[in-house]
Amino acid sequence: MRSRTSKGSILAGLLLAAGAGTGRADPTWPAPTDQMEEIVFQLQGMDGSLFSDNITPCDNEAAGPGRVTASEWLRVAFHDMATHNRFFDRGGLDGSLQFELRSSENTGPGHNTTLQFYATYLSSRSSLADLIAAGAYAAVRACGGPVIPLRMGRKDALTAGASGVPQPENSVGSFVSQFDRMGFSQTEMIQVVACGHTLGGVHRTEFPNIIPAGVSNIPFDTSKATFDNRVATEYVSGNTTNPLVVGAAVAINRHSDFKVFNSDGNATINTMTSPSAFQSICQTVLQKMIDVVPSTVALTPPIAPYTVKPQDMQLTLQSGGATFLLTGKIRVRTTEIPGSTITNLVLTWKDRNGGNSCGSLSSCSTTATLQGIANGFDDTFAFFPIEATIPTSAGISSFTITINRNDGSSQTFDNNGNSYPLSDAVVLQKTQSCLLQTSGQLTVSAVVRNDVVGVPVNLGIEYQTPRTGNSGNPVPAINTATVQMTEGDCVGPYTFYSASYTIPGGRSYNARININAGEHTDDFNKASIFGGTCGTFTGTLACGNVTEPVSTTSSSSVASSTSTSVSSTVTSSTGVPTPSIRPSVGGYNFVDCWTEGAGGIRALGGAAFAYDEMTLESCAANCTGFDLWGTEYGRECYCGNSLHSSSSEAPEVECNMPCGGDPSAFCGAGNRIQLYSTTATRSTSATPTPTATLSIKPTVGAYVRVGCQTEASAGRALSGNSYASDDMTLESCAAFCSGFTYFGAQYSRECFCGNTINGNSAPAPDADCSMTCAGDPFSYCGAGNRLELYILETASTSTSGSVAPPEATTTATATGTSTTSAVPTGTLSRVPTVSPYSYAGCYTEGTGSRALTGKSTYDSEMTLEFCASYCSGYKYMATQYSAECFCGNTLHSTSTEAAQGDCSMTCSGNEFQYCGGPNRLELYVQDDVQAPLSPSQPETVGNWTFYQCRTEGSPGRALAAETFAADTMTLEACADFCAGYTYFGTEYARECFCGNSFGVGSIEAPAAECSMTCAGNGSQFCGAGNRLSVYQAA
Repeated sequence: MRSRTSKGSILAGLLLAAGAGTGRADPTWPAPTDQMEEIVFQLQGMDGSLFSDNITPCDNEAAGPGRVTASEWLRVAFHDMATHNRFFDRGGLDGSLQFELRSSENTGPGHNTTLQFYATYLSSRSSLADLIAAGAYAAVRACGGPVIPLRMGRKDALTAGASGVPQPENSVGSFVSQFDRMGFSQTEMIQVVACGHTLGGVHRTEFPNIIPAGVSNIPFDTSKATFDNRVATEYVSGNTTNPLVVGAAVAINRHSDFKVFNSDGNATINTMTSPSAFQSICQTVLQKMIDVVPSTVALTPPIAPYTVKPQDMQLTLQSGGATFLLTGKIRVRTTEIPGSTITNLVLTWKDRNGGNSCGSLSSCSTTATLQGIANGFDDTFAFFPIEATIPTSAGISSFTITINRNDGSSQTFDNNGNSYPLSDAVVLQKTQSCLLQTSGQLTVSAVVRNDVVGVPVNLGIEYQTPRTGNSGNPVPAINTATVQMTEGDCVGPYTFYSASYTIPGGRSYNARININAGEHTDDFNKASIFGGTCGTFTGTLACGNVTEPVSTTSSSSVASSTSTSVSSTVTSSTGVPTPSIRPSVGGYNFVDCWTEGAGGIRALGGAAFAYDEMTLESCAANCTGFDLWGTEYGRECYCGNSLHSSSSEAPEVECNMPCGGDPSAFCGAGNRIQLYSTTATRSTSATPTPTATLSIKPTVGAYVRVGCQTEASAGRALSGNSYASDDMTLESCAAFCSGFTYFGAQYSRECFCGNTINGNSAPAPDADCSMTCAGDPFSYCGAGNRLELYILETASTSTSGSVAPPEATTTATATGTSTTSAVPTGTLSRVPTVSPYSYAGCYTEGTGSRALTGKSTYDSEMTLEFCASYCSGYKYMATQYSAECFCGNTLHSTSTEAAQGDCSMTCSGNEFQYCGGPNRLELYVQDDVQAPLSPSQPETVGNWTFYQCRTEGSPGRALAAETFAADTMTLEACADFCAGYTYFGTEYARECFCGNSFGVGSIEAPAAECSMTCAGNGSQFCGAGNRLSVYQAA
């Protein structure tokens, strides 16, 4: 849920007022740009949008080998804008490219793959046109370019635009005329081309007459994945290899960059050889490019992240009807207000009439502490979870936020004098609503305050449907539906309303839900928050009228938005609970306090999670399908089906740290796990059982169960399509595999589709498929190397797997590589050399660490050649589990040679090559590449000096001020993060901690015990399990 207020108030979000003493302006919340603000700025970490994942780092080739994805995002913006006609006031950046993908002006796969990615963020509050503009901003920023001011409010076109994208063969006069039509001068034309061509290059598949045979692509300059001025300096100095300036393009008059740059005698391109001038010019001209829209479209001022922003604020009427539960988060921009300076945050609410009545509570406030962090390209954020009980007799209308600092000062934010609105007139009841994602069957319940009378209560649904026909448009259409809700029971001052609707299109998980009652609304709620079964509300409060609350407290409200001195801290109406051991959680029982494994090995090796709002319940949910799980250090969660032999029972009192998200429960301690074990018993009966009972499902939609099935010994049993999700259900897997003959769920969270069963996959005992679905604890989703297999009811019921995949032929292309029409032909054998690598053998994965830690990727069309190209420059490359590729300069010491027969899985993209196996690497090495020196603990890192290897504290962290974790961790990254502190320490290869002093129980340890190499630099040590490599500031 994004907001809950009257419809008119969202328009106030366009107004800007002075920020609360921060020197910058926040919008008035909620604002129409809120959805895009989170997509663009809140990228990684807690509630991260992950919008930048495919372009970070800048050389990310998510769109395919040799393709710099960031360059394709930038060119999508240009191609979408380029058909603008300023004379007729039409076109511009309007998302029309989705309808123009089959035009000869828009060649190559980059446009399609980019729009496919953007489509996952599409909604009524995030238009495709705005997403394209945001993609251009993100691509430039990810590659080290300037911050392009980003406005919102673009409108999506409903049809294709006119033609007119400039082509390489055009004359100089045509180029000048085309750019003039778009609204650019000749100088700006040169600038746009130079700024756009600082990334990426030209590909032979799109321009075979420009790129010679045997070469897949040629970059525009020698730094194709850096937003810099080399495209200009190399051109001016005469040593450019830009294929649109020199080479084959010249003879056929397609050297378009030369024609453009030279059109004014090289005057403009010469001004762009200065690094600072290049950045400044590109910032200006690229903003102009993404701001090209018809005059009927009014763009907002450039957006910026809020200093303080409420998120996911949700009221829920609790059982009995006497109270609401208020939940949500307050996000603070720690770029401006460092998280280390914040003691806590206090949310103070006003009753439904704007007064200070708190009903039965002693105060109308609740206190929150920092529980999570996130970051973007230029900003960091901290999250303060909110949870408070509010009497329905008093209600709520708005709130203010006060940040209390460590130095005793405070700062109050009141939404530019308006307070943050939160109406209790209409409230969506999540627990009484449900959605079956396979069929789209939706039931929604809400409560409406009894004084909101005489108006219809409607359910609004925003949903997406795939495009029909053969247009090739990957962007779904947005549709809306309205259903009048039916009045139900009255509970206290509220009345229930409900409605049902079947969402078409097969994408119900992307739907948004609105409840409307006259001017009141509870809107933009994700349908995916609903479970598959509607809960029952238990109400005991007699139906009654809404009465005006009477003030029962003497607390004063703070309305000022400037920094003020607060003499005392407002606290929650309830005291801090005393933590205790929870004997059972869901289907799991408490076992005991348990140690971690020895030598840095995890006691539970299945899956791991870490976040500051950890609870026992969330860890149990994370580990759905595993037999064991445990919490550690207050914020870490580990899953597995067995305990490592070096782990042992510990005294119960040593698990003494409260959970980060629930101080009433214990969540282990340093090197101690709060261990729980499943109570489930595997059922082998296919007889349907009542709801909420773990059992086999005989049918799922149009599919009937085949049984438990093994994976193929050389590849996947089902190789048509696949995906993984922490919300996996049999229904979502069936919907994903719609059109395939078979679907199968595996390892709790993986889904596979196919029309045939490959290899020697065979039936297995039902008891082998013992893992429950990650998103449905009452259904089975296979297990390790086991598929819960289903077949279309209308298809053959044979599960023998005797149907062989179609044979295909291999043909040589002009580039000298091979392409396939389906599957390559040949003989399955070991490949001795994959240039420039030579086969080294079958190797095990490392123990407690990857054997190769340089970089890795997954591809459903994996081949040895692809992996070799991906690992270019590394000493080692290896394939694993058919579709995974790993690179590195050192082989972890715990990785050892295994029997060659263990590497028996064929490559997902070439069934005649071996690509490792489960936990086995098909290893190749470059003998002429010098591996880096053995890892060491550097004496200095910048201005920091190595202090000592230290243990963690007990209880608590050794360094507790700030922390972050990353799979690219280096000592330098941790040092930069901890600037301003006395100490920083790295732990467990990927974790970083800062502080000015050491916590209780932390002591010096032998230096040899800090033995794990940094996740982002194999030549450095970054602590180990329960061990910190500590550095001290100079």
